[in-house]
Amino acid sequence: MNRTLTRDDLEQAVFEARLDMAGVARIDDLSGFARLDEWLKLGFHGEMDYMARLVEKRLDPALLLENAVSIIVVFQNYYQHSSPGTNSIEGVISRYAWGQDYHTRLKDRLYRLAISLFGELEPSERKQTYRVFVDSAPVMEKVWAQIAGLGWQGKHTNLITRELGSWGFLGVILTIAEFDEYDEPALDHCGTCTACIDACPTNAIVEPYLLDAAKCISYGTIELKAYQEIPAEIRSGMGDWLFGCDICQDVCPWNRFAEEHQTGDYVPLDLWRKTPEEFIGSGDDADLRNSPLARPGIAGLKRNLDSRNVSQ
Repeated sequence: MNRTLTRDDLEQAVFEARLDMAGVARIDDLSGFARLDEWLKLGFHGEMDYMARLVEKRLDPALLLENAVSIIVVFQNYYQHSSPGTNSIEGVISRYAWGQDYHTRLKDRLYRLAISLFGELEPSERKQTYRVFVDSAPVMEKVWAQIAGLGWQGKHTNLITRELGSWGFLGVILTIAEFDEYDEPALDHCGTCTACIDACPTNAIVEPYLLDAAKCISYGTIELKAYQEIPAEIRSGMGDWLFGCDICQDVCPWNRFAEEHQTGDYVPLDLWRKTPEEFIGSGDDADLRNSPLARPGIAGLKRNLDSRNVSQ
C-alpha cells in the first residue's frame, strides 16, 4: 500500500458503505491515555475475565497488525424512537438489540468501506494491509473514537457524539495506509451535568467517567452465564429490564439530537411480535440466531425474567 489516502477518499467510502460517521487517527500506544489498569485493579470488570487478557494489545493496537499506521473508527447510528408492530420491548430490551446482530451487519459495512479504500485484494495481501474489528479483538474502540474526533466518553463511559448523541455502534479498521490528514481528538462536552449518574438505579457509575460494570444491569443480564445468579444489588434496580439497560442514555441531554437510523439492519425482529415474556416461555435458541440476545440465550433470558420478578 504505497498511496497516501485522503479525507475525501474516506468520506466517499463512508458514504458508499452507508455509515454515519468516521474519523481517523495515527496509531500510538495508549498507556498514558487510558485508565484500563486502574479499572481492572478496582475489579470493576467483574466476571469479564477477557478484559484482563491481552492488555498490551488493548493499549497498543499496532500489535494486532504488523506495520499498522492508522486506525479508522466508524459510528453507525441504531436509534429508533419506538418499536411499531412489536409488543412492548421499550424499557425491556436494550435498543441496540431490537434488530439483527450488529457484529455481522456492521462488519459487512466495514468490509465494504475497506474495499472502497483499498480495492479488491487477494486474501494474503488483505491480511497485510488492513484488519476489521467489531468487538472481535482487544481494541479500545471508545478511546480511539475520541482520539479520532468522533465524540467523547461521557460520564456514563459511553461514546457521545455532538451530531447524533450516543445511540451508535463502533467499529474499527487498522491499516498500514497513511492518510494526508488525521482528526483532532474530540473535546468533552458533559460539563456539570450528572443526569446519567443520578438516574442509574444500581449506582454503577461510581464517579464521573468511572463505571463499576459489575453493578450494571447490562452486565447482570448479558455477561453473567445463565447458571449464575444475578447479584441482589442489580436485581433491586432491574425494574422491567430483561436484556441490557438504556437508562443512562435515555436521560442524556445530548440524545435530544438523536435521529432515526437510515438502514434496515436494526428494525425490530419478527420475534418481538410476541411479548418478551411469551417468547421466553415458548421460544428456543434457534430463534435468536441473528439477534444479540443469542448471547444469554433462552436460559439466560429465563434467569433474567425470574430475577426481575423476584425484585418486584
